[in-house]
This record gives sequence, structure tokens and C-alpha cells, in this order.
Amino acid sequence: MTEPLVIRTARRRYSTVCVLFWLPLGLAIAPQVLLFTERGMTMAAIAGFFAAHSLTAAALELPTGGLSDVLGRRAVLATAGLLNLVALVLVGLGTAPWLLGLGMALVGAGRALSSGPAEAWYVDTVQAHCGPDAELRTGLARGAAATSAALATGTLIGGALPWLLGLGPDLGAQLSAASSGAVLPLSVPMLLGAAVEVVFVLYVLTALREPPRPAATAHDVLRGVPATVLDGLRLGSRDGLVRRVLLSAGAAGGALATVELLTPGRAAALTGTTESGAVLFAALACAGYLCHALGSHLAPLTARLAGGSERAILVSLGGGASGVLLLGATAAFQTVASTVLAAVGYALVYLGLGAAGPSENDLLHRRVASAGRATALSVQSLALQLTAASTGLVIGFLPAGPPRWLLGGTVLLAGAVLWIRRGGPAPPAPSATPEPQAASPALSAADSGPVPGR
Repeated sequence: MTEPLVIRTARRRYSTVCVLFWLPLGLAIAPQVLLFTERGMTMAAIAGFFAAHSLTAAALELPTGGLSDVLGRRAVLATAGLLNLVALVLVGLGTAPWLLGLGMALVGAGRALSSGPAEAWYVDTVQAHCGPDAELRTGLARGAAATSAALATGTLIGGALPWLLGLGPDLGAQLSAASSGAVLPLSVPMLLGAAVEVVFVLYVLTALREPPRPAATAHDVLRGVPATVLDGLRLGSRDGLVRRVLLSAGAAGGALATVELLTPGRAAALTGTTESGAVLFAALACAGYLCHALGSHLAPLTARLAGGSERAILVSLGGGASGVLLLGATAAFQTVASTVLAAVGYALVYLGLGAAGPSENDLLHRRVASAGRATALSVQSLALQLTAASTGLVIGFLPAGPPRWLLGGTVLLAGAVLWIRRGGPAPPAPSATPEPQAASPALSAADSGPVPGR
């Protein structure tokens, strides 16, 4: 049966939003640390900038999710784009530590605002036209694949742009002289990202149409956001299946923190210098995003072959965990065979996480009402960020070598084990339309039964 045009349009617009939001952030990945170094920042200061990003994102994750459920998806998503625009300009042109720290904090705020509204808009649109039982996994998979592709493309462009544009020493000196040192060749990817953010904001405001919401006053916001935050915090205690989704997101965060913290040093050790190691890491990061995109694209097929979303998550997370463990098993060796196996393990991590994500969110959206959907996604993102931060801290106290990798592999394997047994029959699907009182959303309170390991 031919799909309705509105569904195909919603998928295309959702994927486009994912690309436009993540491409600017991808552009900043490769040059960011090098740009801070060129500005004369110490490693301690750079670590402080990244801490400002992470702490801001974690602190605002739930409140901003509730804001989206109260005010609407489009307004909050456009605000995220504006914050990222300002942040990229500050990071690209700023020379004072406080300006760079402010820029990184604004990136964290934009990240918190963005974690949910676009996906919630897509699910709301599909369910409004096809009912609560509408097929969601395909669109979610395409959005995840589009995100990974945008990050991969941005990483490559951001790393190569100064050279591709011919920004050699002479032109770099001219740029610096023309702007009193504010513009460096490494600033260009940031400024290009800011230009893309303008396109993103305009697209969101014109393309993401959503059903009218009750007029939200300041009192509604002040009353409604805390209510949605509390509902979000109670999600895991109400529904065992949602609890497993949140714990799985945390397990993924632990694995990602392990891989992202340890891979740069391992790449530098393999190549012999930090500079060549940075180039190798950029290539690996791009390959990882592409593997994540492929896994996301294959998520519907994985679910069909595995016999459902729950078994697909088990298989996908198990594959990702085997990849981290393979990286750990080869960490003490530098032979050709161990390097090849490590590359296979790296690919498995991102392939498995990419395949698990759409199935996890498919289950989540079927248990959460529209009025609390963005909040639920914010809780999921918060679980990932907090576990990633905790895992990173623990890794710092472990001896170098395999033990550090094994921690991330064990965390992800524990997330996979949660899905060995099904959680019971699904409750009736929540309404796809917002509650009449948008300021006091109702989340699905059904419990799926006992879950192993809780």
C-alpha cells in the first residue's frame, strides 16, 4: 500500500532538520581543540570549556524538554538553532577565555533544547494522521542516519576546509591582520557552521508545521515545565519497558565515553605523533559516524530479522559491546592483526549503537503520550550524558590498557542483557494528540512487569 504523502513529507522534513542541526556541530569537531590552542588556551582551560558544555547540557536537559512540551516543538527547536549560531560565532571569533567558555556553554544549552523537539514533531505528525499504531521505526531510522551522515560530512569538511580553501600562511596572516587576530584559518569552519544555523532556523520556522496549542502564558510555562520535569523523572519508575530504554541509553553513553576518550591516544601511539594521530582520529570519527548511519538505516531490517524491537536491541547492543571488548583485547598489542581487529571492533561499536537507537525510540514513543514526548527524550539524553560523564571519571583512575576499555564494554554488555527477556504485553497506546491542558501533560503510567537485573 502506498504511503500517504504527508508521511513521506514528514520523514523528509525530519531528516532535513537532523542534517541542518548536526552539520554545523560536525564542522566544529576537528578544528575546535586546535583553535583553542591557537588562541593560547592551556589544556586545563580547554577541559574547562568542555566541562561548561557538558554541565550546561545536563542541567538544562529536563527543563528544556518540558519547555518543548509546553510551548511547542518549533519554537524551542528554533531557539536551539539561534543559541548554536551565537555559540559558533563566539567560539570562532572569541579570544578571551570567558568568551570561549560562554560559547561552549551556549552549545550545551542548544544541545539540551534540541534533544527531543524534532523527533517529537515527527512522531506527533505521523500519529496525528495514522493513529497511535503508526509505523515509526523507518522515519526514526532515517533521521538517525541523517544525523550520523551530517556529523561525518561535517567532520571531514571541518578538518579539511582551511586547506581546501587555500588558507595558507599568507592568507591566514591577512585574515588575522584584517580582524586584529579574531579570525584564524581554523575559525572558518565555525563561521560556516553559523551560516548553516541561519538556514536551519529559517527551515524550522517554515517547514515544521504543528497543530495549534493553547496559548501559553508566563504562568503556564512556570507551572507546566516543573510538572513535565517531575513526570519525566517518574518515567522509569512507572514503566518497566521505559526503564530499560533509559538504562540502555545510559549504557550507550558509557561505551561512547570509553571509545571517544581512549581512541585519540591510541591513534597517536599507533602513528607515532600527536599530529598524525589527530588526523587518524578524524578519519576514524568519520568512519564511526558512517557506521552509525548504516546501523540506523538497517534498524528496520534488524527488527524484522530479530523478531521485534526488543530482540533487535539485544542483538544490536550485544554487537556493540563485542566491539568495545575487542578494542580492549587488542589494546596491549600493535601488530597488523591487532590493528585490523581493533578497526573491526570500532566499527561494531557504532554499527550496533546505530541499529539499537531507532528500535529503542520506537518502543519509547509507544509508551509515552504526546504531551510528554520531548520530556521523555530529554530524560533519555540525560541518562546517556550522566553515564558518559561517570564512566569517564572512573576510567581516569583505572590503569592504562585493556582495563579501561573493558569498563565500557562491560557497561554496554549490561545494557544488552536487560533485553534478554521480554517485558510483557504493551499497554494501550497513549493518545497522539496533546492533552487539553498542555501545561500539565500526562505520561503513560503502565508498567510492563518485572525486568531482569533491576
